[in-house]
Amino acid sequence: MPSIVELLSDDPLGAAREGADGDGGLSPYLRAFEAIDADPAHILLVAEVDGQVVGTMQLSFLPGLARRGARRAQIEAVRVRGSHRGSGLGQAMATWAIDEARRRGCVLVQLTSDKQRTAVHRFYRRLGFIASHEGFKLTL
Repeated sequence: MPSIVELLSDDPLGAAREGADGDGGLSPYLRAFEAIDADPAHILLVAEVDGQVVGTMQLSFLPGLARRGARRAQIEAVRVRGSHRGSGLGQAMATWAIDEARRRGCVLVQLTSDKQRTAVHRFYRRLGFIASHEGFKLTL
């Protein structure tokens, strides 16, 4: 878990909202991991190279009534260690997620990305994603 938290914190946006040094240390992350691990509708992917965690993402499968009761896949918290960006790892992780979504009968894969992450937006467009919706969030 420390390696995953390190990846989540490894940029200006993540550094402002992640980290195990605050309230509860790793406890909130461990509770979240237990919930993800216990639910077959969620997968936490971790990529390793030579025993070092170099990538992570969460893939969730959501049933819905829209689109004639379609199931969709949601990609969240994608991170690739800076030293491995441009290596094809991000593309391999995204391709795996898309293939897994197809295998599970999803009709679409969706994700959100902070508006400040313009390089990441280009990456997703190259993979065929379309910025088709405006997203909204409400911090609680």
